[in-house]
Amino acid sequence: MFAGYIQACRGLMIAAVCLGFFGSIFSLVGMKCTKIGGTDKSKARIACFAGVNFILSGLCSLSACSLYAHRITSEFFDPMYIAQKYELGAALFIGWAGSILCILGGSIFCFSITDSFTKSRSQVKYIYKGAASHSHISSYPRGHANSINQRPPPDYSGSSRTQHFDKNAYV
Repeated sequence: MFAGYIQACRGLMIAAVCLGFFGSIFSLVGMKCTKIGGTDKSKARIACFAGVNFILSGLCSLSACSLYAHRITSEFFDPMYIAQKYELGAALFIGWAGSILCILGGSIFCFSITDSFTKSRSQVKYIYKGAASHSHISSYPRGHANSINQRPPPDYSGSSRTQHFDKNAYV
């Protein structure tokens, strides 16, 4: 009943939808903010696999739209073709744009996620400068004090604690 190219386009579009669905599931599992998926290295692999699924989905969709458009244009410009002729419509242009966006998104997702996951957390160097108590922190505006420890800590041995606070004392 249907021509072979329509069946091929239908199969490619179904494959594109399935690959896109599984790519979205894998991308949810491969993100840093989810708890499932294992270690950072396994999450990077899952995220890269999701990006590859998005790229393959875009390629399937691009192939289906292009195959259908080629058949439509070849029938339209054939003078010997006497059946009803079709023109390229908005659905083909939306399909091309969506497939290109899917390819670009999958490649950006694959490269950006794997790039951030390859930097191990053990390689990050943290410098501990010691704890600063509230009494040693300068109350001068920014740029007026030379050092954080410029003033000695206040003496609380006086009769009342409220006399040592400045104008901005909150209870």
